Amino acid sequence: MKPIKSVRAFTLIEVLIVMSLLSIMVVLLFGTLKISAESWEHGEDKISEVNEVAVVYNFFQRHLLSTKPLWDDFSEPESKVLSFQGNEQSLTFVSSFPASADRPGMQLFTVKIEDQYEPASIEVLMSPFFPANEGEEIAKEQITLVKRVKNFKLGYFGENLETGQVDWQDRWLDREILPSMVKIEIALNNGVFWPVMIFPLKITGTADLADITGATVGNEDDEDGDKLDGNENDSAAEMDSGEEQ
Repeated sequence: MKPIKSVRAFTLIEVLIVMSLLSIMVVLLFGTLKISAESWEHGEDKISEVNEVAVVYNFFQRHLLSTKPLWDDFSEPESKVLSFQGNEQSLTFVSSFPASADRPGMQLFTVKIEDQYEPASIEVLMSPFFPANEGEEIAKEQITLVKRVKNFKLGYFGENLETGQVDWQDRWLDREILPSMVKIEIALNNGVFWPVMIFPLKITGTADLADITGATVGNEDDEDGDKLDGNENDSAAEMDSGEEQ
């Protein structure tokens, strides 16, 4: 008779140990995947927040720094006021778009917080800065600059008319000059920290629209041209006199 071979199998304890090890490996694997997914989402949210701050900063840097100190003669026919007007939560100023933009030329910007609905947002209203013809309506455009706004505050650095000191003020209304700097503070509902933005204005004096478009420069050129012509004629006369002698 042939001897019977004994077959060795896994014991119950060995099977339980293997299953326990597999369970631990699966838990560790899914934990790693969850951490990776959360890190990816957190990174995307951080990039989105940085991009939003950059967009807002570039908007004010491009348009607020090139503010034109123009008198708003046609919007308020009965009173002459500077186009730059600001308080704690709204700001109006005139700047220009490049010729390649869809809205070239001078534009009147109004930046304000819209808290009528929750959550609040910062809105920008743009309209061409020129008088409308009779029966013509000026095209206006409104865009949302920042959403989910918790706090929006503006400040203006310049001479205080009451104290005579140069400091930060909450209002800049009915003045004949621009402030030296404008400070913008923004806080969102999600608690994301936004740095305080301060923009120095390049021009502080006032001017009319003709001065910005170059009419005054042309007159100065004419005066200089007359002076140059007169000098050239005097020189020519002196040369003729020398030749005759």
